[in-house]
Amino acid sequence: MKKRKRPKIKKLDPFEFEYTGENNPEKTSMQLFQFSKDTYSENKDFEEKDLTEFADLQSVYWLNTHGIDDVELIKNICYKLDIHRLVVQDILDTNQRTKLQEFEKYLFFSVKSILPTDDNKLRIEQISFILGSNYVLSFQERPADFFEHIRQRIREYKGLARERTADFLLYLLLEAILDNYFTTLEELEPKIYEVVTITESDPDPKIMLEIENFKKLILQTKRSLSPLFEAISSIEKAISGKIQPKHLKYFSDLKDQCSQALENCEALIQRLDSGSNLFFSVQGHRMNQVMKTLTIVTSIFIPLSFIAGVYGMNFSNMPELTYQYGYFVVLGIMAVLITSMLIFFKKQKWF
Repeated sequence: MKKRKRPKIKKLDPFEFEYTGENNPEKTSMQLFQFSKDTYSENKDFEEKDLTEFADLQSVYWLNTHGIDDVELIKNICYKLDIHRLVVQDILDTNQRTKLQEFEKYLFFSVKSILPTDDNKLRIEQISFILGSNYVLSFQERPADFFEHIRQRIREYKGLARERTADFLLYLLLEAILDNYFTTLEELEPKIYEVVTITESDPDPKIMLEIENFKKLILQTKRSLSPLFEAISSIEKAISGKIQPKHLKYFSDLKDQCSQALENCEALIQRLDSGSNLFFSVQGHRMNQVMKTLTIVTSIFIPLSFIAGVYGMNFSNMPELTYQYGYFVVLGIMAVLITSMLIFFKKQKWF
């Protein structure tokens, strides 16, 4: 298991920031969208030197950053927009728990995006959002196309994105992140049911490793979903004044979706627990069958061993030893004894 890196607390300069994630092999890039009901512009190769205050209050600005390992760039972007240094460090700390923080001029939202990989692991990415009066800043840990459908809506004027304010754009972005969770659960569910079905038909100790791995993935997903549910709930309860009342219903819907995803996680965990319990039950049943068989065999041979032991004693005064048919009589007694015991065990339903 990879050791988690955390930012240094004991440092001389409190304005010195540290990135705790993996380095991005691609260069950090930025895209700026500016749109309103009547206008739209897009800069796919936006540079930090061109960043100024988002002056047009009739437009919504969306500045998206791919890659946050360029600490100096992230710091400069935030400082130009008067973003607090604690938010800067939270953006750079990829081990940050999902959180919602309200500041005087903006709202900070940090979430985890989760998607499955082909080798039954999870690709976890931290995404941070800053919601201002007329802008949204999004910081993605690595390049991904989670929001391409939102960009297309803005470009082609589809849906409500260009008719609403920045808080509605935040809703769309969070909805896209939440959809990744559903995608993860939908891809893991058939694999989980397949593994549990194999356990029911032919329990193999190796299957338990797969069950435990799937359980770890679902628990990891649930740990990321729970704080997301709490954060969205606080928005839905109108704790934040940065969300317009008319848009609260959308965040309420997000909360319901998040609750459904959590219920799906619980259902899958219960399914995996059922598979584990069934495995141990079957293994215990098999062990009982083996022990029952051994008990029957032992029970049969105990009296036979006693008889053989009696006639194996080398006493001279044993009349049966001189009997002409003594050997066959003793064998007959043993056969009758075995038959009687088998009939008795059968009636007792031991086998």
